[in-house]
Amino acid sequence: MSAGWVAGAVRARALADRCPGAAGAREIAACPSLDEALRQLAATPYVRYAREAAGLSEAQRAVSATLLWHLRVLAGWLPRDGARLLVPLASGFEVANVAARLAPSDRRGSGAPRPPYRLGALETAWRRLSEAGTPAQLRAALAASPWGDPGGDTPWELLTGMRMAAARRTAVAVPQARGWAVARAALLIARELFVHGRLLPEPVRRDAARLLGTRASAAASYREFRDVLPVPARRLMADVEEPAQLWRAEAGWWRTVRDDGAALLRDGRHGPAVVVGAVAVLSVDAWRVRAALESAGRGGRPGEAFDALA
Repeated sequence: MSAGWVAGAVRARALADRCPGAAGAREIAACPSLDEALRQLAATPYVRYAREAAGLSEAQRAVSATLLWHLRVLAGWLPRDGARLLVPLASGFEVANVAARLAPSDRRGSGAPRPPYRLGALETAWRRLSEAGTPAQLRAALAASPWGDPGGDTPWELLTGMRMAAARRTAVAVPQARGWAVARAALLIARELFVHGRLLPEPVRRDAARLLGTRASAAASYREFRDVLPVPARRLMADVEEPAQLWRAEAGWWRTVRDDGAALLRDGRHGPAVVVGAVAVLSVDAWRVRAALESAGRGGRPGEAFDALA
């Protein structure tokens, strides 16, 4: 094992150990106001971006920005092939940047547009995507990048194509995360087909067939879809009887990532498994803290999704 992997594994464990964890998130969630929750947040690593946060949306974004910063720090400690391993795992931030570009009405209180997440070495094609002036140009830029053609240039087609491509890229490039990627793809397709009733763009159908099997991608009903899924996704949706209950599968997905990530972090040595485990633990912690802030904003009343993970 190279010195870069050893250093990266040590750094990965150190970053994960600093997380507030379930206990810290519960304390934040129990705060009677968002202001009190932000004071609690100041004692955590999320303070880096949360100092100037005003309101729930900015506070949650600060938590996400801190997660991205930690991934960038971790990438800097890894050898080049290790840093490349993190790119698909961080691809959700690039999707979020594109979503913000497609929704210009999303403004901060000052009237200024939100700055994009700074991806650094973890970007896939953001610099080219950021130069696209129209949805058609954005589609062309995606098609010429590792993202691939999303199959259309409406906001829904662009973002759905990117999200499905993120699952495909993760499943191919990160063996330790393949089960998570397959289950994530199943959640995405289930919502699009059986909640929103949409016809999938051709590239999304191809990726769905590749990850979930041709029978799942062609299923005529939610029950048929659920019953022919690959094991990681079928297990996730086993107790979800109707599409309206998919939020339970979402919470279950995060629990799976939490448990698998902790096991990788605990049992791995100085290699990719430890790094992927740390990314999972860091990502779950950020998701949990974002949910805790929302609970505090409601006066300390946690929602069902937070309870399911905390």
